[in-house]
Amino acid sequence: MDDDLYDEFGNFIGEEVEASEEESEHGVDVGNYAYDEYPEAAPEAPVVEQMEIDDEGPSNAVILHEDKQYYPTAAQVYGEEVETLVQEEDAQPLTQPIIAPIEQKKFSIEEADLPPVYFDRSFMTDLMNFPDQIRNVALAGHLHHGKTAFMDMLVLETHAINDRLERRTGKKRDEQLRYTDVHVIERDRGLSIKAAPMSLVLPDSKGKSHLVNVIDTPGHVDFVDEVSASFRLVDGVCLVVDVVEGVQVNTEQIIKHAVLEDIPLTLIVNKMDRLILELKLPPNDAYYKLKHVIEEVNTVIENTIPGRGAERRISPEKGNVLFACTSMGWCFTLDSFAKMYSDSFGGVNIDEFARRLWGDVYFNPGRRSFTRKPVEKEAKRSFVNFIMEPIYKLYSHTISESPEDLKGTLGKLGIQLKPSQYKSDPKVLLKLVCEQFFGPSTGFVDMVCRHVPSPAEAAEKKLSQYYTGPLDTEVAESMKKCDQNGPLVMYVTKLFNTVDAKNFYSFGRVMSGIARPGTEVRVLGEGYSIDDEEDMVMARVADVLIAETRYNIPTDGVPAGNWVLLGGIDNSIVKTATVVDKKFKNEEAAYIFKPLSHFTESVLKVAVEPINPSELPKMLDGIRKINKSYPLIATKVEESGEHVILGTGELYMDCVLHDLRRLYADMEVRVSDPVVRFCETVQDMSATKCYAVTPNKKNTITMAAEPLDDGIAKDIESRAVRIRDPVRKTAKFFEEKYGWDMLAARSIWAFGPDEMGPNILQDDTLPTEVDKKRLNTVKESIRQGFSWATREGPLCEEPIRNTKFRLIDVALAQEAIFRGGGQIIPTARRACYSSFLMASPRLMEPMYSVSMTGPQDAVTMVYNILARRRGHVLSDGPIAGTPLYRVNGLLPVIDSFGFETDLRINTPGQAMVSLVFDRWNIVPGDPLDREMVTRPLQMASPLATARDFVLKTRRRKGLSEDVTVAKFLEPEFYQSLVEGGTLDGV
Repeated sequence: MDDDLYDEFGNFIGEEVEASEEESEHGVDVGNYAYDEYPEAAPEAPVVEQMEIDDEGPSNAVILHEDKQYYPTAAQVYGEEVETLVQEEDAQPLTQPIIAPIEQKKFSIEEADLPPVYFDRSFMTDLMNFPDQIRNVALAGHLHHGKTAFMDMLVLETHAINDRLERRTGKKRDEQLRYTDVHVIERDRGLSIKAAPMSLVLPDSKGKSHLVNVIDTPGHVDFVDEVSASFRLVDGVCLVVDVVEGVQVNTEQIIKHAVLEDIPLTLIVNKMDRLILELKLPPNDAYYKLKHVIEEVNTVIENTIPGRGAERRISPEKGNVLFACTSMGWCFTLDSFAKMYSDSFGGVNIDEFARRLWGDVYFNPGRRSFTRKPVEKEAKRSFVNFIMEPIYKLYSHTISESPEDLKGTLGKLGIQLKPSQYKSDPKVLLKLVCEQFFGPSTGFVDMVCRHVPSPAEAAEKKLSQYYTGPLDTEVAESMKKCDQNGPLVMYVTKLFNTVDAKNFYSFGRVMSGIARPGTEVRVLGEGYSIDDEEDMVMARVADVLIAETRYNIPTDGVPAGNWVLLGGIDNSIVKTATVVDKKFKNEEAAYIFKPLSHFTESVLKVAVEPINPSELPKMLDGIRKINKSYPLIATKVEESGEHVILGTGELYMDCVLHDLRRLYADMEVRVSDPVVRFCETVQDMSATKCYAVTPNKKNTITMAAEPLDDGIAKDIESRAVRIRDPVRKTAKFFEEKYGWDMLAARSIWAFGPDEMGPNILQDDTLPTEVDKKRLNTVKESIRQGFSWATREGPLCEEPIRNTKFRLIDVALAQEAIFRGGGQIIPTARRACYSSFLMASPRLMEPMYSVSMTGPQDAVTMVYNILARRRGHVLSDGPIAGTPLYRVNGLLPVIDSFGFETDLRINTPGQAMVSLVFDRWNIVPGDPLDREMVTRPLQMASPLATARDFVLKTRRRKGLSEDVTVAKFLEPEFYQSLVEGGTLDGV
């Protein structure tokens, strides 16, 4: 050991100082370092060799100071192709890794591979070529009535995943499968948020296979937009109703929508086991309860189309009612139950027997015949005798008998179980017994095949309802026939995000032709028309998939009549789109399918902003994706620069904001307190004619405003009357329904703010006073001014509603140059505003219809909570055959925040409540009454409510504190009105 290099304790103290200084002066030649030149397998050299000095020795070349290289360059260390970044100081916080690991984000559950199924997938793709054997249906109904559970039943019948379920342990063992709930929040909250499509091959009772495309829709009232989007793609609806709760508020909405859209309706009466195990009703009472539920549905149908309900009636003897218990995995129709008797005893005419199994038909055991009247006092209806009692007996024997006795009982029915299964939990045992007793759900397939038309049969009706183009073209003919050899036309109504939420798949229905990957297509948006082709984009279809919720099946083509999931064309699609071939034969024009019509409105709004302002572009991208993901969401930027999101309810907004924060933007956002959309309206006719003069003083427009008759706004919004219809048709509608005179009805110029806006612009000028030819030259400009005015009213820049603006007089300049749009449009708007403010303006607020289902104790609680929130009860009463009560009421949306939570806390979770947008109500009080004083942090008195809302909304939007008529009236006209005393109250 060299004593100079180490101290007495053996610590290394290094070489002499001179040596190291000398070396640093000369610098070590960088060529001595050998970077990236390691031999493949260098032999290990002995230590002595490593210590040998280089033969070449140091170079005597003169090296300038700036050329000296003490350290190797980044390129020498990392290689030429590696990009390196040198910074003056460490800008990266310690919390971040230098090179962040690649994160694979997954926001929904998906199968690792295609799960095994009991049918051949190539057989399924072959079935797609036969539209007659395809059925497209939607499962719809109220929250927790068993739609997803019914879907699970079908999945378990077709997918070999039982072994996977048996491996579940502990708490998870009893969990419902919920195969179609793939979103993270859906799993956490236990309710469906998105519609979920699945294509399954299911056999009917005769063993013939059908391709049944089923879409499972959400049941919560906030997510009915998903139901609307799904209904456009289906040919029939399977309405799922809980037998205990009956027809609830969402069930009612869905029935109305399906009937008005003319979609065939079938009924699934679910949770039949609740009658036996929970309510413990005797079989006879159970029959009455079932009958009551079916009649409830028929009543809603009749009320929707008065006088025509009989043809749309649903009834078990027609075969369009299915009785089911999804938790036990069984379902049957009268036909399928009659077939079970036929299989067991033989020689039974299934159709004739099934016809006698419902209604007031009694079995006479003595004569072995059916009668319409009971033969003896205790005689039972055939439904009770042949269906309800056997089911009751099956349940009671399975639950109460010992394993030995049960084995004998089940043996007589031909049900075989493993010895270990007899000792299992009663619930599990019941499920096993029922599954074997009832068999697969062939009754469901029979019902769907008989009462829902195939895509080929339903195509013509779909086109006449939703297609905007002419029905006599080659393209339309091809769609009517569901012709897969025709030109490609697809109707997209829904966008599903990919697992990592970066892109979207477009989900739609192939109306004609075959959707193939790699095809060049035109994507026509909702704003596309032959005159305006701006909303059209060329795109290439990247993937064509068959949607199965948890997994997608890639395919080389999906023919007409089927649903399809397309990748790569979502960039320009916001809500719905029509996808067509790059070019049609004979240069035919392309037309779109109509946008969705929803059966509720977005009235709740919140403003969002990023916590870190530099992340604004990221948030805007997230909002854009939110807009695609939710059919009814509306996003806009207010004048004040706020980014506003409009939704249907609290839960809806909660899910939207979760998706914005976690899925699409992955950032924190600041959210304002929720507020609501208001509307502005008038109560009287304008106190005086109001005129406005153009800035160049050459033209004058005179108008008056007045309220519209009740019901007109609703008719315009529901498209019962359209401005694009011929004038005679529109005029006839107003003459017959509202008693307008012919001249007034024919001189309607526009509905506003858009074609379906609930306001009317009417030309009330006389040909003797006004030059009609010259007036027609500025018609479009006045229309635009009216549209602008009704989109943002004068009270607080909210839309105007239920108001008719009459054009009374117009003085126009001779020269066309003096009456251009720049002069007329703002003047028409000012005339609308001044006449509006002179007609007792009022503020309107949205109202929720409240529907509560719960025990009797909860009823008084609902009364109290509604009274505290400016709401009131309309009706209450018991639900027939159950211990539950139902309460219906009205509640202003602005006072509804936290209502559900409040109710649940006060009725320890027993009450289920649904809030649905119902109508617009006038807010009490005059919004222009300056004498009403509002104090901070105090509730406004009832008559000051309107004033309070207007002031607060104006402050929020950054508008001036008060509204004045003077701002919109001509100065000399205003002065004359003040002197005449007309403006005393304004």
